[in-house]
Amino acid sequence: MTVFVIAMESEAEPLLYVMSEKSERSAHGRRVILGKIDGHDVGVVVCGVGKVNAAAGTQYAIDCLNADKIVNIGVAGGLNKSTEVGKIYSVSQAVQYDFDLVQLNKTPIGTLNEYKEPYLKLAVCPDYPERRLATGDRFNDSKRDFNLLTDVLNADIRDMECGAIAHVCQHAGVPCYSFKAISDVAGSGSTTRQFVLNLALCAKNLGENIKAIFKAVDNG
Repeated sequence: MTVFVIAMESEAEPLLYVMSEKSERSAHGRRVILGKIDGHDVGVVVCGVGKVNAAAGTQYAIDCLNADKIVNIGVAGGLNKSTEVGKIYSVSQAVQYDFDLVQLNKTPIGTLNEYKEPYLKLAVCPDYPERRLATGDRFNDSKRDFNLLTDVLNADIRDMECGAIAHVCQHAGVPCYSFKAISDVAGSGSTTRQFVLNLALCAKNLGENIKAIFKAVDNG
């Protein structure tokens, strides 16, 4: 079964709207919904914001819901002119930019202890443009973070969950997909203000693409 791991209720709403035969329960304080899309079984775990929540929600989806594919959808911030507000991108690679073992392992920043390179690969959908994503437990307008994300890691977008979800999936041997709608773009003013203003647009665009995304993943 394909299971969606989603951080926020607002990001889950477009998916829940198109699901039928829904049943719901709470697991470890997280909302879990089972149902169908076009007759196919699907699950949703609303995991909460941040890497720990994302990792826990993903492991639950794999261990308790028997997920054979994990899909992360939601909003993310754009870091360069290759991203547009409201547009949906398929994440091709993800890195945890706040993971730092440089001093100990002499590996590039973002490189997990059991790896040699910073980025983890995700499964992609050719119907959506591919972008590289950086994940960290920070939502800010920090110039230092921006320079790290763009000059060092060459990331296109940033969020707070995808890299952790990809990490869990990598160890479990489960394909991981992620589709992000851009809520804000660096250099266009306060990211917080942009996020608030554009959240409805992103939700609308995700809702209009949910069935196409599910079909592409289900056939992948």
